[in-house]
Amino acid sequence: MQLQFLGGTGTVTGSKYLLEAEGMRLLVDCGLFQGWKQLRLRNWTQLPVDPASIDAVILTHAHLDHSGYLPLLVREGYRGPVYCTSATRELCEVLLPDSGRLQEEEAGYANRHHSSRHDPALPLYDESDAQRCLKQLQHCPYGKDIALNPKLKLHFRPAGHILGAATVELTSSTGRIVFSGDLGRPADLVMKPPATVGQADWLLVESTYGNRSHEQEDPRVQLGEIIRRTVAQAGVVLIPTFAVGRAQNLMYLLHLLRESGEIPQVPVFLNSPMAVDATEIFLRHQGEHRLTQAQCAAMCRNVTVVSSPEESKALNRRHGPMIILAASGMATGGRVLHHIKAFAPDARNTIVFSGFQAGGTRGAAILGGASHVRIFGEDIPIRARVENVPNFSAHADADEILGWLRGFLTPPKQTFVVHGEPDAADALRKRIATELNWNVCVPDYLQSIKLEA
Repeated sequence: MQLQFLGGTGTVTGSKYLLEAEGMRLLVDCGLFQGWKQLRLRNWTQLPVDPASIDAVILTHAHLDHSGYLPLLVREGYRGPVYCTSATRELCEVLLPDSGRLQEEEAGYANRHHSSRHDPALPLYDESDAQRCLKQLQHCPYGKDIALNPKLKLHFRPAGHILGAATVELTSSTGRIVFSGDLGRPADLVMKPPATVGQADWLLVESTYGNRSHEQEDPRVQLGEIIRRTVAQAGVVLIPTFAVGRAQNLMYLLHLLRESGEIPQVPVFLNSPMAVDATEIFLRHQGEHRLTQAQCAAMCRNVTVVSSPEESKALNRRHGPMIILAASGMATGGRVLHHIKAFAPDARNTIVFSGFQAGGTRGAAILGGASHVRIFGEDIPIRARVENVPNFSAHADADEILGWLRGFLTPPKQTFVVHGEPDAADALRKRIATELNWNVCVPDYLQSIKLEA
């Protein structure tokens, strides 16, 4: 086997791992680079492998840092199957066209306002590219072997994290390689815990939170306090929300807070068409999460869906108190930008972040204390209170990752720590080496390694 790291090294974005085994060339994950400009520029550089030479793509889950490069890969010549779970396919049908549409809109805005040094500004790919690639998605069940050829088998196991998230196992005559994907938390409010694997010759493990533990404070208590304080001053609670996973967690938690009387009966608005679609998929895949049908119905009942752009604009003219959930979760695009522009200058309001903010994003800047951020060519002052509720994270923390690793019956021959900022990846590497005594390293971008039998 030959393994090359085309992304997900030195950063939590751009996950792409090229594996050559048993006469096949496989790409495990096909993610976009996000965040810092020097990372985003990698999306525009030619891959070191011809897309037409790849035999199959395998997705661990639907988040854009794992799937968002797929439309470009197909446009550049990839014609093979894309293997994923059923929920991942359904979520990609929502996420990828939206990604293409947003890129078209951003390029159009730049051209109208001459705000780009490129003339004309072009999208990385458009909505039609995304729609075209969806035809190649093939869903596979959890827990069953899929023969990619007579000597190579694919196996998906639940990884928690979000609907459809999977740990990928590839078994050949040479040995077994496991890709953790993004690991969920064992005691997540909504998602079930990641399944243990047991055995691997080589392992790639994520390290998003590899250098820290999640806070012990109950997010229900923390969010309740934030909402009560903001409502008391007739303010707006604005929560930049990841449409897949986080939106559903927040909807359920807000339902619990309202039903228990921990927060007042203020209106809750869900302003993300993608989150609405993702919630419908969530309801269809009840067996993959902890909520009953009655609990799902209850969490949806108390939320007002904002459908049209006109309704979204009307929210900005509405006075508090109210709670708005709007995408995107890192404030990189979408309707939340209009709300930040409208509500961030008012000190009565609160902006609540509920997950990891990648470096270089507006979310990271606001959370880091920026006095203003640039939105649609304007510098918007941040006078609203800024809060962070990190325990909403859908990623396992360092202790939880180590707990998952202890489920292996024997140590892998080699463990590669990926999908983490440099400090997080190296911290996890040290813990794996000292606490488990495993052979472990942090690979470099574009590094290629031969996996010996």
